[in-house]
This record gives sequence, structure tokens and C-alpha cells, in this order.
Amino acid sequence: MKLSVITTLYKSSMFLEEFCQRAISAAQKLVGDDYELILINDGSPDDSIQRALELQKHHEHIKIVDLSRNFGHHAAIVAGLELSIGERVFLMDCDLEEHPEWLSLFSERMDSSGADVIYGVQQQRTASRTSNFFGELFWSALNFMSSVRIPHNPMTCRLMTRKYVDSLLTVQDRVLYLAGTFAWAGFTQIAVPLTKTPRTSIQKSSYNLSRKLMQVADSFASFSVAPLILLFFTGLSIWLGSILFAIGILIEKILFPQTILSGFTSIMISIWFLGGTIILGVGVTGLYIAKIFQETKRRPLYIVRETYGKKNEK
Repeated sequence: MKLSVITTLYKSSMFLEEFCQRAISAAQKLVGDDYELILINDGSPDDSIQRALELQKHHEHIKIVDLSRNFGHHAAIVAGLELSIGERVFLMDCDLEEHPEWLSLFSERMDSSGADVIYGVQQQRTASRTSNFFGELFWSALNFMSSVRIPHNPMTCRLMTRKYVDSLLTVQDRVLYLAGTFAWAGFTQIAVPLTKTPRTSIQKSSYNLSRKLMQVADSFASFSVAPLILLFFTGLSIWLGSILFAIGILIEKILFPQTILSGFTSIMISIWFLGGTIILGVGVTGLYIAKIFQETKRRPLYIVRETYGKKNEK
């Protein structure tokens, strides 16, 4: 098979029909009927799976994978990659912020460059100024602390060769941060600056604040040991500073024995500072211990409840 198109479903009911029509049209223009459209239902709480099954009745190239619960966006993507069989794999979100028609652009760039991956990056972020600021801060900090160069503001949409996908799937991380894993896998990757279609007022992202914070924690724990190194040098600096401070007080007491050292404020500041540093250190260490704990359990990234397609008609 020449092409696999993969997307994940989570609260995707309102987008699904238009997405499938546009994705199928783009695939047919490129490879005719030699393609598959894989829809991964990531425990969506709406009627996405029912909508998908209705669409499948009219489009035999649609394959639906229903996960047993919500395992998260990145785990659902891995499920799609593992079940795909195309020589090239086109991955994207189905919320129509990314355009299925980009498939032809990506294919042309891949043919002309010989690259293994063509992926989109946001030319201009469409979120609020506050979100954009913290987003840029996150990518800058992650790249500063990581040994792997991770592109700023990558999109989900990307066209990949089978060789790259097979290599990517050898990664066995249980705590998965795909943006970093995509970059870590290497190969020749080319970024294409694109502009997403902004969400309407009724379209809310499934990535709420708690999910974003968890993604930040996973990204740093997966691709950088810099927080542990920073923590060590912070503790070392405080330790040396406290020794110098103690020596200074001792010298002052010897030279000026009549001096009354009243330092309630400075003592309280020191206690708060050292206490906060200790708690921070325990938190950073705990983050890495939690990652070790999750990795050693070796639970599967996802569980498939049912598969609907040519080989398993339902």
C-alpha cells in the first residue's frame, strides 16, 4: 500500500465528516485508491466512534481502531503508526486546524528533497499572547536543557517514510513525548512553515491546563537531565554560601564582640529560601523517580477494544 493517513479522535464528532471527505480526496489525488485512512478513537466521550462507523459504510478505505479508554493523544498516535502499512504515512489532527490538502505539498517536498520526514511548524501561533509567550519560553528552555534539538512550535501533521516510522516504533518509552521522540529518531527531516486555521469560539482544545503541565513535565523528564544537574549546583552554591556566611559572622563576632547580632528577618528568609530549595529538589528528583517507576512497569501504551475494517468487518 502506498499511503496511510492517520488521525486520532477525541471530541471530534463535529469535524469528522468534513475531515474524512477532505482527507480521502487528498489521498485519492495523490495515490488513487491505494491508501488507507486510519481513525484511532482515543476513548472519545462524544459520538465520534458512531460517526466514524457511519462514514465507514460509504468509504471502504476507512479503518477504525477503538481503544478501550482514553490513553492520551501520543499513545493513540503510536497505535495508528503501529497498525499502518503504507509506504508513506501522513499523520495529522482531525480538528481542521491542519489542512488535509497539505498532503500534496508534503509529498512534493519529499520527492524533490529525498527527505524521510516533512513536517509542519507554526509560522505564526494563533493562541493568545500569554499562551504564545509561555509556549516560546517552554520550547526555548527545553532546547537549552536537552541534547536533542527539538523544533519550536511543531504541528502534528507530518509525512513520513516507512523506514522512519519503523525506526520510530523501536522506541519503547512508556512515558512518551512524541515531539522529542520525532526529533530524537534522526533521519533527514525538513520543516515547512504553515499557518493553522484558528479555532472558532465553540471549538475548545482538549489540551486543558493540567494536560499541558503534564506534557511539560514529561518533556523535561524524557529529554533532559539538566534539572538534576542544575539542582546539584544550586545545592552546592547554597552550601558554599552558607559556609562563607558563617565564617563572616564568626570573624565579625571575634573582631567586634560587643556587636549584638539581631537577625530574625534574615533567619526567616534563610529558612524559607533553604526550605523552598529542598522542596524543589525533592520535587525534581521525584519527577525522575516517577518516570523510572512508570518505565519499569512496562504496561502497554494502549489497549485496543475493537478494530473495524476490511479484515474485520462489524
